[in-house]
Amino acid sequence: MAAQEIENGTTWGKELWDQFDNLATHTQKGIDFFERFGNFIRDRSAIEVEYALKLRRLVKNYQPKKSKEDEENEFSSLIAFKNVLKEVADLAGQREVVAENLQNQVLQGIMLLAKILREERKKALNQGAGLTQSLHTQIGTLDRAKRSYEKAFREAEKAIESYHKADADFHLSRADVEKQRVNMNIRNSQSEDAKSEYANQLQITNKQQQQHYQIALPEVFNKLQELDEKRTRGMKEFIKRAADVEYEVSPIIARCLEGMVKAADSINEKDDSMIVIEKYQSGFQPPGDIPFEDLSKPDPDAANNSQTHNSSTGLNHMTGKGTTKDKLKKRVGIFGIFTGNKKILEAYIHVKNNLTTDGLKEDFSDLPPTQRRKKLTAKVQELQQKVAQEQAASDGLMKMKGVYEANSMLGDPRTVEEQLNESVNRLDRLRHELLRYQKLLEQANNQTFIQHSPQSNRVIQNGQRSSRHSNGSSNHENSHDDNGEDHPDDAGSLSRSASESSVQQAQNGLNINNNGSSASPESGLGTSHTSLPGSGQGSTNEQPMNEEYYEADAPLGTCRALYPFDATSEGSIPMSEGEELQVIEVDQGDGWTRVRRFSSKGWEEGFVPTSYIECTLYA
Repeated sequence: MAAQEIENGTTWGKELWDQFDNLATHTQKGIDFFERFGNFIRDRSAIEVEYALKLRRLVKNYQPKKSKEDEENEFSSLIAFKNVLKEVADLAGQREVVAENLQNQVLQGIMLLAKILREERKKALNQGAGLTQSLHTQIGTLDRAKRSYEKAFREAEKAIESYHKADADFHLSRADVEKQRVNMNIRNSQSEDAKSEYANQLQITNKQQQQHYQIALPEVFNKLQELDEKRTRGMKEFIKRAADVEYEVSPIIARCLEGMVKAADSINEKDDSMIVIEKYQSGFQPPGDIPFEDLSKPDPDAANNSQTHNSSTGLNHMTGKGTTKDKLKKRVGIFGIFTGNKKILEAYIHVKNNLTTDGLKEDFSDLPPTQRRKKLTAKVQELQQKVAQEQAASDGLMKMKGVYEANSMLGDPRTVEEQLNESVNRLDRLRHELLRYQKLLEQANNQTFIQHSPQSNRVIQNGQRSSRHSNGSSNHENSHDDNGEDHPDDAGSLSRSASESSVQQAQNGLNINNNGSSASPESGLGTSHTSLPGSGQGSTNEQPMNEEYYEADAPLGTCRALYPFDATSEGSIPMSEGEELQVIEVDQGDGWTRVRRFSSKGWEEGFVPTSYIECTLYA
């Protein structure tokens, strides 16, 4: 293009032959502007880096925390959000690519070109300044030659005039006239020489000036034009290159945006609702209708309870919680045999070792039925996988041992035997644990009785709470302690419901088959319980005693045995793991709880370690 313009005559050298200073200023401003464009690219690259950094920090700050439970049941909205975060992280990576390419492909090119342009401009301006200085020098020489010529010409004219005057003056001698003639000739000769020098310098100056304005200076201006056009073309190319950097990552950015849209389309509100059901479903049935209770009709159970309460208040030898002084003494005697703190510590360690990593019990008995079955199923699958892996490892060790026995050069079989024994032991433990959880899962799946939610066991009567007993009748009573404070009965746990069911079954069995057995001798309580109150069994002398006993020792709640316990001392009773018992007296700070249970011998009472049971006290 520059060559074509030169051919067409549209060049700076021809059109702007007298604008040397303006062209020098223009090219300087052009290069400064070009460098400013480079600064723009640099700052934009820094913004891209900062933007990518902030995007990554944003992704990190909003990254959902990982949990085992969420991994098992992840909502589609959560999965979609995680995918969106991944796409945003990819966008951050593309912004980093843009920043890197802007620096390497655009900014460095701009800085390099600006440096070249400055050097070429400096060289061209120096050359132009040299040519201009040379022309000015020649013009100065011409001016001096002209002034010399003018001076010699005036002196020659004066000499001629003086000669003519002397020649016309008859008073002057011939010698004076000759002297004026000689002076005239000398001045004329000097004038001619000055004229010749002036003509010569004028010719040289005109030639140099023509060369300067037609050839030398136009070349300099054309160089300035060429470098300015180079700067302009560079500006054009680098702007396009900066856009190309964006174009190169735009397909990836488009895929990131498509991924976000795809993640949004993957959200399914119905599936999330089902996950909520699977996650929180307890398996309990909703509470049934609350029956209407006619207060105008007499309540025989309330009369019996009142009679029993009146009879129990006459037993002044009983304590406020139904514990006699003799029982308290026997309770104190227990701790002369056992070291309470040591037992508590051992029980605590035992409890801690039987908890899972998420704080749940090993058999997940503290979970609702549905959640428990889910946890047990997952545990069985996990153990099956571990058994398969350990079985494969054991089979590999067996093969290796066989190979070593067949060829002793390959290795010593005894080195594998120890590892094989450890693998077999681990496999046995895993199989035993798998069998245990399979039984727990089978028991959980075989539960056919209807399980009600804890709220279904509570009814309201006259503004007070009472409990619905397991035998199907509602024994409404105002639970007052000796101080007159209300203690409403609260059947708030599944273990208590199961305990009451077992008590009901035991009561039914006792009404039919009990022939008057006494409590276990090991309990040391010395109280004979031949029948339940109101059962109609036993002698007439024992019936009031039983009513007094059960009113004085009314259960404070239920408990479930977490671990088996062997009674080895007077006053304690044994229990098996998972057994349901009634709480008669809570722990007084010594680590023991008094409980009651029904066995083949009848009702038994005694003490068990508090850390070995899980209590559910009535409200």
